[in-house]
Amino acid sequence: MTDSGTYLRYVALGDSQTEGVGDGDGDDATGLRGFADRLAERLAAVNPEVRYANLAVRGRLAADVHAEQLAPALALKPDLVTVVAGVNDLMRPSFDAAAVAGHLEAMYAQLAQAGATVVGVTFPDVGRLVPLARPLARRVVDLNSRIRAAAHRHGVVLADTADVAVVTDPRLWCADRLHASPLGHDRIAAALADALNLPGSDDSWTRPLPPPDTPVPAGLRMVAAEARWVGTFLGPWLGRRLRGRSSGDGRAAKRPELTPVRPAEA
Repeated sequence: MTDSGTYLRYVALGDSQTEGVGDGDGDDATGLRGFADRLAERLAAVNPEVRYANLAVRGRLAADVHAEQLAPALALKPDLVTVVAGVNDLMRPSFDAAAVAGHLEAMYAQLAQAGATVVGVTFPDVGRLVPLARPLARRVVDLNSRIRAAAHRHGVVLADTADVAVVTDPRLWCADRLHASPLGHDRIAAALADALNLPGSDDSWTRPLPPPDTPVPAGLRMVAAEARWVGTFLGPWLGRRLRGRSSGDGRAAKRPELTPVRPAEA
């Protein structure tokens, strides 16, 4: 951080959300934007000299992020780091909230000890987006509680989005209901900027969207929509799990080095 309070070296760690899936060309990581890119653009508006690296890779569990991304992040000597991981763990039968939070806390601790401002998030109740995932609600509450405690222990800046109603508005999410839409990624970036008290930031990200143009499906239409979602998204996801595969297999970080940030297009 410079004497004026602006950041010079921002590094993003995480999984598909940080990589930017849902915000750009999903088949080409370099075509993705995502909340981390959008936050970097906000940082560049304050200080054009900022440099940004994104080490995130889709499909990674919290343990993977810890094992694969922490050391490269530390080597870049960041003064600002976002650490967003754990959602992939939530959906696994073997989910262990203490273990996931332990990996997050270990990253928080080492990055903070290295002098970086560390930023984390809490997660929304996925059951409000995916009715079939309602049994995961307790897991989300448990993990969020542990994230808050770990953030407090290490002075981590926390964008506590979990209980903000708008974050489960379907328009902030892609058709797969697992990745933020471009609008959703923009709201996440705004939440992070607000948590950091960046110039020009505020709590407008918490405000509800206008009423939808089309009604929310109900009754048989909802059942049909759920069936389509299972066939289109849940089925392939389960198939990869059964084969021991991940959507991130063979992928590398889209932005492994600190490079200048291009201004956002108007």
